[in-house]
Amino acid sequence: MKVFKIQENGINMVWKVADTGCVRLLHFSALPFDERTIVDEYEEQGFKLLELEAAGYDRPDERHGTKYIVTAPGYRMQYADHKDYRNETGRKLEITTQDQESGLQAVNHFQFFDGIAVVRCWCEVSNMGKETQTIQYVSTFNLNGVEKEGLLSRDEKIRIGVVHNSWQRELLLQEYTLPEVGLQNSQVNIPIRSSKAFELTNTGNWSTKHYLPMGYISNTETGSMLFWQIEHNGSWHSEISDLTNHLYLQISGPTDIHSHWHKELKPGESFTTVPAGVGAVTGDMGAMAKELTSYRRAIRRKNKDNEKLAVIFNDYMNCLWGRPTAAEEYPLVDAAAEAGCEYFCIDAGWYADGDWWDSVGEWEESRKRFPEGVKKVTDYIRSKGLVPGVWLEPEVMGIRCDLAKKLPDDWFFVRHGKRVYDRSRFQLDYRNPAVRAHMDEVVDRLVSEYGVGYIKTDYNIEPGIGTELSADSVGEGMLEHERAYISWLDGLFKRHPELIIENCSSGGLRMDYGMLSRCSIQSTSDQENYLQYAVIAANAPTSVTPEQAAVWAYPMNHEESISPDALREEVIFNMVSAMLLRIHQSGHLAKLDEERKALVKQALSVYKTIRPDIRVSRPFWPLGLAGYSDEIVSLGLFVEGKAYLAVWKRSGAAESVTLPISDAVRTALDSEKIALSCIYPGPETAEASYDPLEKAVKVALPKPVMARLFELTPDR
Repeated sequence: MKVFKIQENGINMVWKVADTGCVRLLHFSALPFDERTIVDEYEEQGFKLLELEAAGYDRPDERHGTKYIVTAPGYRMQYADHKDYRNETGRKLEITTQDQESGLQAVNHFQFFDGIAVVRCWCEVSNMGKETQTIQYVSTFNLNGVEKEGLLSRDEKIRIGVVHNSWQRELLLQEYTLPEVGLQNSQVNIPIRSSKAFELTNTGNWSTKHYLPMGYISNTETGSMLFWQIEHNGSWHSEISDLTNHLYLQISGPTDIHSHWHKELKPGESFTTVPAGVGAVTGDMGAMAKELTSYRRAIRRKNKDNEKLAVIFNDYMNCLWGRPTAAEEYPLVDAAAEAGCEYFCIDAGWYADGDWWDSVGEWEESRKRFPEGVKKVTDYIRSKGLVPGVWLEPEVMGIRCDLAKKLPDDWFFVRHGKRVYDRSRFQLDYRNPAVRAHMDEVVDRLVSEYGVGYIKTDYNIEPGIGTELSADSVGEGMLEHERAYISWLDGLFKRHPELIIENCSSGGLRMDYGMLSRCSIQSTSDQENYLQYAVIAANAPTSVTPEQAAVWAYPMNHEESISPDALREEVIFNMVSAMLLRIHQSGHLAKLDEERKALVKQALSVYKTIRPDIRVSRPFWPLGLAGYSDEIVSLGLFVEGKAYLAVWKRSGAAESVTLPISDAVRTALDSEKIALSCIYPGPETAEASYDPLEKAVKVALPKPVMARLFELTPDR
């Protein structure tokens, strides 16, 4: 028996090679390991490093249901070797296990990042035998005993955090007790063996249509938190359930049961799971957000956009609504330039004479909409000092696209011998080199002919479980397509390193760090109601770094009668929603009155002074994370010596709010006295103060709907 203990970046990791040769991951936590929390050999058997399911092997009895526990040959994998070394990122641990009967070998990778309490995990499985093996499941990360710290029953102390996601209702974090998810066990040390699992799963290309691929398990007794994010742009799976008297967390990419995935591994072939970041801290949501934000910055592609935080104007939301014409664009370009925008994106419809939805795919300009060509408009955009951009939906072809009618089926997803349809589009298959070459030509042409420096890539369909063409399973066809699409993006950035590519999928329906490790900016929503958008904006840094989270700011051109004060407050509210993140300016600026234009221009000017801080900031939430029924919501960002605080009043009778300032923020300010200033729309527009006794900011909110942005600095 050998026991290995690792202490790195605040994470305590303990793993063991048992006398049987089985490798057991005993501990992964911010707290030290207490051997007494695993009471006997029966319990310890559930602490396996890896779950690996292959067809044709029997699973011993342990009340499985659809749970991926006691997998075969996973349960009998034996220790072969391990490496523990340092690379340019930090410490790296690789543990190799193998099964003699099947010939399968697995290497579990744990990549640490210096100074960050998150480990990147993945597993590589190789067939070292003489027969083909059908792989049906491989865990990316598997940890039993997530509840074992502390003395209280797990029902009392354990909370599970889930980020629910939906079109126009993104980023809603909710916390559950174990009884609330059907895993009740109120007694301490009373064994329970069930087939029930709390599952968070996605099947398909919209990776975040139901949930974000992330979550946490917190212990209210000990203050410890385990958290994770799965970094994949398609099907993924996580489950929490009981095993040998403990609770386990297991995360992976696609599975046989949930996403129709299996992979035939011939002798000598290998398969690598999707990666995931797993972290551990003691503290609150702010402590977790600190580590996740740092980790996300560490794993993404280095790019200038996330250093500069350019201001984007996009002509879609509460503006042209996908019906652009040259005549409409020119006054918008003038207004965007005057306001202080730096990029101007022509959104959907520039290629279609009529309805743009089902004709996408060839990406040739519409001379009906742009009689002198799109280049005439993009040249005008550049003449005004802005960088032009356009909208693309590169993974689909519409059913009315003439090119789609001429192409062979292997350009597309196929199931049951038929092309896959969704909402009048076909799904392109990026495993096909011809598909990638076609879209390479499109992007290269847009860059060279139109001078495009920004592309909004959208994705508005969900093609389901995958494709049957040239694949062992439909789920494998899906996974390989998704990996090919990421590879295609890598090629674009290699050829066009200055190009900004926005990740949009009907807003935030593919908001994952498979995509965001490449794309510098993420559409957070298609939400059209600015009062609702404040909730999405406030919660965005839980799931995306602030400098990648694009929020629409879209003052409207009202036809109905609205008081001048309400119009002003609407503009302010819109702008505050975006000013601590990435500004996606829209709204018909050319039709706003001069006062409201000035408010937009002022906001962009203030934003340019604070964006150097945003790109290195940490988030905090004085009122906790926002809910859609909350009348008042708040978000803060802080750096050393400075903090910014946004507050929104969405509705209600309350005329003031008290915003507690956390210990972490006050430590960063390094002063008992704190100066408070309203930086947008200005000090004269807000009645607010910092109370040193309550350690809180107090803000008067006398208007029915309003928002303000404050700056906190040391008052020396």
